[in-house]
Amino acid sequence: MRDITTRLPATRLRPARAMAPLMVAVCMGLWLMLIGGAAQADNPRYAGLVADAASGDVVYAENAEARRYPASLTKMMTLYLLFEAIEQGRLGMDDALPVSTHAASMPASKLWLQAGDSIRVGDAIPALVVRSANDVAVVVAEALGGSETAFAQLMTVRARRMGMGSTHFSNASGLPDDAQVTTARDMATLAVALMRDFPEYYGEFSRTEFVFRGKLQRGHNRLLSNYPGADGLKTGFIRASGFNVATSAVRDDRRLIAVVMGGFTSRSRDEHMADLLDRGFARMGLRERTDWLADTDISGPIASLPPLAVDPSRANMPALLASVEAKPAVRLASNSADPIRALLERNAQGDGGSAWGLRNTVQNAAR
Repeated sequence: MRDITTRLPATRLRPARAMAPLMVAVCMGLWLMLIGGAAQADNPRYAGLVADAASGDVVYAENAEARRYPASLTKMMTLYLLFEAIEQGRLGMDDALPVSTHAASMPASKLWLQAGDSIRVGDAIPALVVRSANDVAVVVAEALGGSETAFAQLMTVRARRMGMGSTHFSNASGLPDDAQVTTARDMATLAVALMRDFPEYYGEFSRTEFVFRGKLQRGHNRLLSNYPGADGLKTGFIRASGFNVATSAVRDDRRLIAVVMGGFTSRSRDEHMADLLDRGFARMGLRERTDWLADTDISGPIASLPPLAVDPSRANMPALLASVEAKPAVRLASNSADPIRALLERNAQGDGGSAWGLRNTVQNAAR
């Protein structure tokens, strides 16, 4: 083991005071490295990853390259190809997309579109993001690929070009299919690609509701309301996958991208994601320190994601790397000036656990 005390002047090696920073670093490292391991021990479907958006550096990973079922995280790729078609002029926001019998037959979650009906592109986007509508996913797939099967092939090809080497798509919705697999790393890579390539549409992922034909449609992503700084991306669930979520959040001019897969319940998944984000922001805060603690290796030799580089030609891109005004909430650190102290204080108050529930669910629809 490396002798980290050699970094400190001999005059500082006093009992208690000299050991305090070391103990903080050790505790922080154990939290970040073992929190996922504890969750994974009771949950073989678990996978998680947290990365700094600006640099792509991974600050936490557990089973990040193990294959999992994406569920409705699939719709992130469906939306990517839809945004691409809009940008290339192949579709417009007011274009009407026809609803086939196959699309109308999809199980919930859905908008309950009828065969022979149609839906505007501008309505299809929030239907996929907020409602996670499986019927709308097929409508988009058939409009862009001719058939859902052909569109799934386009999705897989695009995934390979993005570097998502472990992902294969068989449908546009994420409904159960043994061949439809991905990894937490690949989903994080897709999240980066959406933000990098279509920043003008990223705001759609922050929506929690929309109105369709006079009816209010509410979403499933409660992190957008409950975690300060969370501003987008997608949830997913089928029985085979458990509860998945891809999230991006900002705090103190830092943006993290995170993926959690395999939650037993949506609540435990969200609590675990919030905990990982808290710890990720604390880890990023260490990098701005000027002492030896800033160099402490916590995450280990984990390959980085593609960085979310700022493209000056896209007016909205800088905003993705800026701080977002966060409303006060129980998850907000009590001492933002010192993230380590804040984390210690919060855990001392009993608010630091990863509450992975043990209750299974019988629902099987992708959402």
